[in-house]
Amino acid sequence: MAAHALETRGLTKAFGGFTAVRDVDLAVRRHAIHALIGPNGAGKTTFFNLLTKVHKPTGGRILYEGADITAESSAAIARRGIVRSFQISATFPHMSVRDNVRVALQRRLGTQYRFWQSSRSLAVLDDEAMRLLADVGLAEAAEAQAADLSYGRKRTLEIATTLALDPPLLLLDEPTQGMAIDDVDRIKRLIRRIAEGRTILMVEHNMSVVADLCDTITVLQRGEILAEGSYAEVSRDPAVRAAYLGGGHLGGTHG
Repeated sequence: MAAHALETRGLTKAFGGFTAVRDVDLAVRRHAIHALIGPNGAGKTTFFNLLTKVHKPTGGRILYEGADITAESSAAIARRGIVRSFQISATFPHMSVRDNVRVALQRRLGTQYRFWQSSRSLAVLDDEAMRLLADVGLAEAAEAQAADLSYGRKRTLEIATTLALDPPLLLLDEPTQGMAIDDVDRIKRLIRRIAEGRTILMVEHNMSVVADLCDTITVLQRGEILAEGSYAEVSRDPAVRAAYLGGGHLGGTHG
């Protein structure tokens, strides 16, 4: 078994004359919560897009559980259990909360793309759907329409639909963006709970979330790794403080 769940070696992406990601060597330990942070324009979203094959790398390699997946398609990546939440996942607003999760669970019946399937045929998924909703704190809202949920609870439902795929590696793209404080605290508790037994790589601007959750933090600047370590280590790094906040304290929700 590979020492790390996910590795990139010299990963590079150029768009014409502009290099958005340059020679990034990243190693994400199995069953860790690893954050990717940096100022706007640092290359974080491009890096995620390379991992999920939205973009093809200009150079370098991507390894998952020791296997080179650089040339694999996005569908092949998903079949391996690498799932990106929030930016790609979405809910069906005019379906119930429970039915959103049942649709995500359909792959267990081999009918994941058959949206015309009779709802009666999906009843066998009710227990599993309710278990997932209970795990994320949405069981009492099972019959509500997804459109009627608050913003934070819609994000929570998106996590539930993602967890229905049972991904061993979960990529979270700005999971608390735009949330009120209460919703941020709820999502932090949820991420900590769902991290048990799986690996999480997250892009996040809220430094209180990063500080509370993450084992390792990688700081990007202009597409390159500026620093890496624990929150305490990177927050004391003068280069990080200068790049991230113009020399101020690394904290709060800035970014």
